[in-house]
Amino acid sequence: MFAHERQERIARQVAEHGRAAVADLAVALAVSEDTIRRDLRALASRGVVHKTHGGALAPDTARLGWREREGVEADAKAAIGALAAGLVAPGQSVVLDAGSTVLALARHLRARPLTVLTSSLDVAAVFDADPDVELSLTGGDWDARSRYLTGSTALHALGSRRADWAFLGTCALHRTAGATSVTDRDAAVKRAMLAAADRGVVLADRTKHARILPHLIAPLDTLYAVVTDEPATASDLDDLAGLRVLRADTAA
Repeated sequence: MFAHERQERIARQVAEHGRAAVADLAVALAVSEDTIRRDLRALASRGVVHKTHGGALAPDTARLGWREREGVEADAKAAIGALAAGLVAPGQSVVLDAGSTVLALARHLRARPLTVLTSSLDVAAVFDADPDVELSLTGGDWDARSRYLTGSTALHALGSRRADWAFLGTCALHRTAGATSVTDRDAAVKRAMLAAADRGVVLADRTKHARILPHLIAPLDTLYAVVTDEPATASDLDDLAGLRVLRADTAA
């Protein structure tokens, strides 16, 4: 088994169970504990796990509040948002998800004629004084932790609209498991956004790579593109092989 395959299995184990012990992983993968420790260090350097004494924990960013998440990888999110904005032509219609990376995109879409539908009050606030934007909110049940609208009202609003683009954030991106979410309610809204649009794009910085959460949003090969920053390792490149991937330059 190659190192990247072994690390993918470790990442899946930690994501699915929240934690894993070095000794248990060594037995399951038939390698030494030193090999597992090296794998955990590599995964921790990419933000896939949090290394602990004797094992690893799943990172907590998927369960942080929205304000806390906004400060994580802020430069990468700004660069991803700027690159994704270049896909949208004046006069087009877009569906915008909630989340800090999509908010970064919204800031780059100001001052151009667009039709915008969003489930996020923070995204809507970006356009609230913009005369060029025809703005609508989905309505729905307010999720105070993530600051977005969800539930049947939001799903109905999305089901009655068509758009050129849907831009989604995600807390987990995996080549075979797809884009996944921590809650079914969030995943359902994201799926409805994709169904409402001609082209779906997921925005995800490198800390979301090679992660799996319980609820499927979409297989990656059903998306128009993934917009991300530079992968941390060669295995991240392998993980996205065969997909349309736009990589933002975060070196500046």
